[in-house]
Amino acid sequence: MARKADRTNGQRTGNEQYFSATPSSEDVRRTLQVTLRGREVTVETSHGVFSGSRLDLGTSVLLRHAPEPPEHGMFLDLGCGWGPISLSLALESPEAEVWAVDVNERALELTEGNAKRNGYANVRTVTADAFPNEFPADAGFDVIWSNPPIRIGKEALHELLMTYLPRLNHGGEAYLVVQRNLGSDSLIPWLADQLGAEFTVDKYASSKGYRVIEVLRA
Repeated sequence: MARKADRTNGQRTGNEQYFSATPSSEDVRRTLQVTLRGREVTVETSHGVFSGSRLDLGTSVLLRHAPEPPEHGMFLDLGCGWGPISLSLALESPEAEVWAVDVNERALELTEGNAKRNGYANVRTVTADAFPNEFPADAGFDVIWSNPPIRIGKEALHELLMTYLPRLNHGGEAYLVVQRNLGSDSLIPWLADQLGAEFTVDKYASSKGYRVIEVLRA
């Protein structure tokens, strides 16, 4: 049987999912020039990570519409890939602590390298499995930005979001980008029901077939 062609959005490399913990595809690095929140940044990407050939369209929608983050605080990039969201948060808020979380070890290595390459010392990378042991149990996040891995399946996605979104601090804000035809509109009322009265969940922006979902904790 012929091997499946690589998908241009970087979600697969051959038959390999981008959310593999240890990608088996060859680690072939490439250098890209990307624009993050209006600034040109040089980054390194590879096979076996989400959108390894370009800046993903959904991520670009999120970065174009998410409001300016505060100067200080604990920030989270959930499902960081090679790091465009982490780098954007770090460059806008150099005094904040940015946590980049992913299951993909190659993605975390790329994010860490890209942060160092661009002089962002405030990015900390950690695997999803290691996160509970490395992040203080009594701490929370002031900002969460995420292009969540929709293709892991609804049940796994729901579990992922309900692991991290309840850790928003009071006054904290999360912005998630989800493709409209992959369930963004049904995700909004589900999140509102699961998170409860302390949270408000609304559509914040729409562009190019994507919704940016806003989650606020009162």
